[in-house]
Amino acid sequence: MTGRADDIAERLSAISEEIADFAIDSIREALRSGATSRPVAEKRLTQARRAVEKAAHLLRGVEAEATDGE
Repeated sequence: MTGRADDIAERLSAISEEIADFAIDSIREALRSGATSRPVAEKRLTQARRAVEKAAHLLRGVEAEATDGE
């Protein structure tokens, strides 16, 4: 399994960055339209990004455990 978990974790990290960009875009759009509070979409996107980051972190732990056991 060595390498597989790390590969998935790297892809998740890239997805996390895409979600962050999407969240920033939603903030920009809200500002352009005159919103005075944080957009609901941005809140959900931030939650999703954090979940993806957590998954990537957990997978890196699996990778570390797999190499420790060898």
